Amino acid sequence: MKVIEYTFKNEMALHARPTTMLISEASRFKSDIFIEKDNAIINAKSLISVLSLIVEQGDTIKIKIDGPDEDKAAEAIKNILKTIEE
Repeated sequence: MKVIEYTFKNEMALHARPTTMLISEASRFKSDIFIEKDNAIINAKSLISVLSLIVEQGDTIKIKIDGPDEDKAAEAIKNILKTIEE
């Protein structure tokens, strides 16, 4: 299992556009990908679930990736998070 901890610095955090980018990337992989925030754990491949977290600037999330392609998925998710901050 891979775990990514990430704190959002950007005002947009995980609003509509960045969320769509993250979900699209997560959906490419067979691994299970979950996002945890404030004791809530949701499926990172579900738009409604990710938006329901209400992630804002300054919030920290954990992304847990478990499965056959977890290494590639973790690298791709890190790249998406980097892109969101630009």
